Amino acid sequence: MTAAIPDTRACRAATELARRVSEPCLFHHVMRTHAFGHAAAAAQGLRYDAELFYLGAVLHDLGLTELAKGEQRFEVEGADLAKELLAREGMRDADIDVVWDAIALHTTVGIPPRKRPEIALVQLGAGIDVGVVSTDAVAAALPEILEAWPRLALKTQLPRYVLALHDRAPRARTSPVVADIAERHRGVRPPNLCDLIERARFAE
Repeated sequence: MTAAIPDTRACRAATELARRVSEPCLFHHVMRTHAFGHAAAAAQGLRYDAELFYLGAVLHDLGLTELAKGEQRFEVEGADLAKELLAREGMRDADIDVVWDAIALHTTVGIPPRKRPEIALVQLGAGIDVGVVSTDAVAAALPEILEAWPRLALKTQLPRYVLALHDRAPRARTSPVVADIAERHRGVRPPNLCDLIERARFAE
C-alpha cells in the first residue's frame, strides 16, 4: 500500500517546496523513495518516525535542483537546504539533525543501515528506485506505487539532472554519484587518491 503523507506543517511545507523546485520526474522519484521505503519497512516489521522519514525522502534531492549553488557535494547542499526549511517551520534541532543525516548520507555506502531507521529507509527507498537495490522486498507494492508515481523516464532524466549540476558547478563532482555520471557522459575522471598521495609535499 502506498504510504500516506504525514499531515504535519513541516511535511506540507516540504512537499510544496519539493514539488515547486523539482521537475516532475525528480519529484516522482522522491515520492517513490518514500513509498518504497515505507513498503520495505512494512515487509520487515520495522518501526520508524513517519514524519522524519517522509521529510528525508521528499527533500533528499534538493541538491539537484536550481536551489543548489553547487559549492559542495549535492547531498550536503540538499541537507543544508532542508535544514533551513525545517528550522523556519519550527522543527526541533534534534529532529532536523535526523533529516539532515538522512539526506547527506543517502549515497554513502555502508553507513545509513547502521543509523536510525529513518536514515536507513531514505537510502533504501532511493536505492530501490534507481536500481542499486533489489525490488524483491517491495514486489507486492510495485504496481500501486508505479501507478501513483510513474517513472517519467528516470533512467535518462536522472543523469541529466546530475550533469546539469556538474556543468554549472564542477565542485559538485566531489559526490561519487556526480563523479560516476560525469565520467561516463563527459569523460571527466576524478582525481585518483594515489596521485594525491604521491604529490603530497612531504619528504619521505
